[in-house]
Amino acid sequence: MIKWNKKFEYPKSIRSLINDERHYDIGEEKLPSVTTILQATQSDHKKAILENWKKKVGEDNAEHIKNTAANRGSIMHRIIECYLLDRRHADLTDLGMQAGVMAQTIIDEGLEGRMDEIWGTEITLYYPNLYAGASDLAGIYEGRESIMDFKQSNKPKKREWIDDYFTQLAAYATAHNHIYGTKIQSGTILMCTKDNYFQEFTVSGQQFQRFMWNWFRRVDQYYSNLGKNESK
Repeated sequence: MIKWNKKFEYPKSIRSLINDERHYDIGEEKLPSVTTILQATQSDHKKAILENWKKKVGEDNAEHIKNTAANRGSIMHRIIECYLLDRRHADLTDLGMQAGVMAQTIIDEGLEGRMDEIWGTEITLYYPNLYAGASDLAGIYEGRESIMDFKQSNKPKKREWIDDYFTQLAAYATAHNHIYGTKIQSGTILMCTKDNYFQEFTVSGQQFQRFMWNWFRRVDQYYSNLGKNESK
């Protein structure tokens, strides 16, 4: 089993919806989630790609594909978390068995022998007055302080397609560094497709810094747009 080091006390939180946007209730604060901010500040180009895809496959089919992927991803995350916590988890539905194979691939290819130390799984992270979110895993990965996320996909991804995933990692790392005094400058995405194709994407160093700055640009854009909407 991977070594645990519960050196940080991560906060408990409650998720809520405000105007159909996910927020985290942390103490007296209600903070927008990282994914809420990313979705609200998505580029027109990415919005157009999504709309074109919906038109191509049909609205109903697009919703079915999205929901199936979300459910499969939730089960996959739960199985990986149980592995990290040394617990058993079984889901004998067709979707559950598929997610189980995907989770095992991520464990075998991405975690076994590579994760040196775990600080926490499914941890709530927040930056006071700005945002909050839940990171899948934080700790020491291949000798480096790291934030990690597990992703499922219907098909393989190219690195240039997943800037928002890297920005998400940077948001979590920035919050962790701010609250706990860490110096996380690396993030890794461990991804598996429904056909069991494993991919790994790591961002670090100056590139990671650029995603951190891009994240705060998106946060500023989100609150600027929010202020404009509230003044109408």
